Amino acid sequence: MSYQALYRKWRPTAFSDVKGQDHIVTTLRNQIKSDRIGHAYLFCGTRGTGKTTIAKIFAKAVNCEHPIDGNPCGECPACKAIAAGTSMNVIEIDAASNNGVDNIREIRDEVQYSPTEGKYKVYIIDEVHMLSIGAFNALLKTLEEPPSYVIFILATTEAHKIPITILSRCQRYDFHRISIETISDRLSELMKAENINVEERAIRYIAKAADGSMRDALSLIDQCIAFYLGQDLKYENVLEVLGAVDTAVFENMLALIMSSDAAGCMQLIEQLIMQGRELGQFVNDFIWYLRNLLLVKTTDDESKLADIIDVSEDSLAQLKSDSSKIDEGTLMRYIRVLSDLSNELKFSTQKRIKLEVTIIKMCKPSMEKNDSVEELAGRVTLLENNLEKTCKELESGAFAVSSPVPSVGASISGTDGIQSQKPVEKRVIEALPDDVRQIAASWNGIINTIDDPMYVAFLRQCHVTLAKDGISLEIMVKSTSAYNAISREEEVNRLIDVIEERTGIKVNIIITKLADDEDFQNRFTDIRELVNMDIEVDDKEEYI
Repeated sequence: MSYQALYRKWRPTAFSDVKGQDHIVTTLRNQIKSDRIGHAYLFCGTRGTGKTTIAKIFAKAVNCEHPIDGNPCGECPACKAIAAGTSMNVIEIDAASNNGVDNIREIRDEVQYSPTEGKYKVYIIDEVHMLSIGAFNALLKTLEEPPSYVIFILATTEAHKIPITILSRCQRYDFHRISIETISDRLSELMKAENINVEERAIRYIAKAADGSMRDALSLIDQCIAFYLGQDLKYENVLEVLGAVDTAVFENMLALIMSSDAAGCMQLIEQLIMQGRELGQFVNDFIWYLRNLLLVKTTDDESKLADIIDVSEDSLAQLKSDSSKIDEGTLMRYIRVLSDLSNELKFSTQKRIKLEVTIIKMCKPSMEKNDSVEELAGRVTLLENNLEKTCKELESGAFAVSSPVPSVGASISGTDGIQSQKPVEKRVIEALPDDVRQIAASWNGIINTIDDPMYVAFLRQCHVTLAKDGISLEIMVKSTSAYNAISREEEVNRLIDVIEERTGIKVNIIITKLADDEDFQNRFTDIRELVNMDIEVDDKEEYI
């Protein structure tokens, strides 16, 4: 016998096998047990949630010779004929390809004949929203007053396209998206029955990727098993087959975006493409990651997070750490921009270019000039901050006014009332302690050992100098996001511990936020440049 796809092989044959639709199963079973069967049903819901499956089980149950608690027995001739697709009492129609008036007229003529065996003739019309207006009108009278032995089951994924005259004549049942937990349990159960070892983490990823569809989940895991036939299925294998990426890539991408490193983002996209990752899937997963960060920041009750965000405890702890480095407004903007991109990618032939342009736009917010309420609010906030800063400078007397072109012989600081700006005094490093020199020489190696891409990205854009006390290490940053991320006490202590672990030196660290108009090069000296200069001088002397 030829191979049968998992979703066909394991399609439920009784109500008790159906997962995730208990509200519908219970109602239908009670109708069968009490003999209160309706004449028209409308099954609504997204793909793969069990609409056609339950319709077939219902058709078997109403015709079963020995029903058991509302379930078909599966053993009588009627059940076997319906299961094999040879029963004349169950007629399946695909409205996508049989949507004309003539097709419905054929049904209207056929319903006049009673079933040759069994109690009911059941018409299952799939994708019923595809019927034409004329076909709906032809169906209307028959649907309103069918013979007592006829049951119509209409299935659709787009109930809003069905005329209200049809809706009012049907019992409507809305199929829910199946939860990740329910899909995971079902996949684990079936994998044991198939004698296939699949990593739990891989199963949960497939369940999430299925987006509430049991059929999609079975198709995805079938695809992964076929690629790694005869092997244990690992989480990394699933990512490779489905063209997905691990969470660490999203952490790295977010860090690069927040540090405005457009070039680094382009390199990361290049790596994803060379690895064969699907860009549409990457964008959708990135949105999901940002959504989780936003929920972590906005949910006060941590006990509810585990239910809202379906991740392990370790992953949840990492999300909490990542979320502390970004504000809610920025997250919402990123989600909006990427959601718009996700819709565009579905129909685009230039996915890479669209993704790259969008990522650059995220790195450079000033490039986005769409005049949305959110963007206008952001610009107003920026203006308010600049105005507040200017007012403070005026109050402190630090705001300098200079003449654009002073006249010949005019005094810049004299009686003209024009105040000259005092020259900026540069902090001179007279002697660099050996301990600090050793840390400066090993700086890149030190930060590369930190397992936090976002934190490392912030450290790469900072300036490292010697503090005023002559012994402490001072880290200076201009970015507010970077300052908020690395100035927290636990992060400072972590860096101190990493430095001590790498060099054996315990040093005090001071984090400083540079003013927006403050030029580091004119005021301070990066001690890493001093160390490099010393190395170059030593090399030249040795060469001579």
